[in-house]
Amino acid sequence: MLNNIKETANFLKEQTNYNPKIGIILGTGLGGLVNEIDIKFSIPYDKIPNFPISTVEGHSGKLIFGLIKGKEVVVMQGRFHFYEGYDINKVVFPVRVMKYLGIENLIISNASGGVNPSFKIGDLMLINDHINLIPNPLIGKNIDELGTRFPDMSQPYCPKMLSLAKDIVIENNIKIQEGIYVGVTGPTLETPAEYNYFRIIGGDTVGMSTVPEVIAVRHMKLNCFAISVITDLGVPGKIQVVTHEDVQNVAEKTEPILTKLITELISKI
Repeated sequence: MLNNIKETANFLKEQTNYNPKIGIILGTGLGGLVNEIDIKFSIPYDKIPNFPISTVEGHSGKLIFGLIKGKEVVVMQGRFHFYEGYDINKVVFPVRVMKYLGIENLIISNASGGVNPSFKIGDLMLINDHINLIPNPLIGKNIDELGTRFPDMSQPYCPKMLSLAKDIVIENNIKIQEGIYVGVTGPTLETPAEYNYFRIIGGDTVGMSTVPEVIAVRHMKLNCFAISVITDLGVPGKIQVVTHEDVQNVAEKTEPILTKLITELISKI
């Protein structure tokens, strides 16, 4: 696995001659941030050695190198999910490659279902912790070069970036929530009983991504920031039939606000 990670990183370095310090994963319906990038290189996933191929509508499947607010970034336009049938190590393969490209900070966005009764559809939530119900990408023989066998997870999300984000939302009068994200495998959306369970165990939102990447990133001692768009509700009395198209539509409506927040955050880190 380590040889594949290094092979892919070396290929990308040869293609781009880039040394980004910030990595970004764009989630469902949130690809509009790409319009803020001064793009230098855009490489389809199917042209990158050892990279999986995204199978989900709304995930374009390109690795983009460029500048946001003068900062060198590498951006995943389209991510990989465990429910697509990938081994969990394939899901986190790209962020491990980013480590060998030189990133120090990872920014992740996602769409999720709100189980906190105070949340509304279209809210943004800063993720300050998570509950993992997806297979852990660190199971198996540890790769010592990546990180320790038993990594600490007492601060999975960078306190400094969370603090900066809170300052930005105050300065720009952006409504924001903060809470705990529950990571599940999917691909089914949740039953009412499951929504209730996630709330009982301490969750505020539930989604099918993000947590494996965060675990892999913290294993490598990189900083992580994640934000979630509440695209549907799993609250008693508010549960409705939801399609993937519904999720995309809500996420796209929040795009300008999220883009503003993330670009401002990038300028400050």
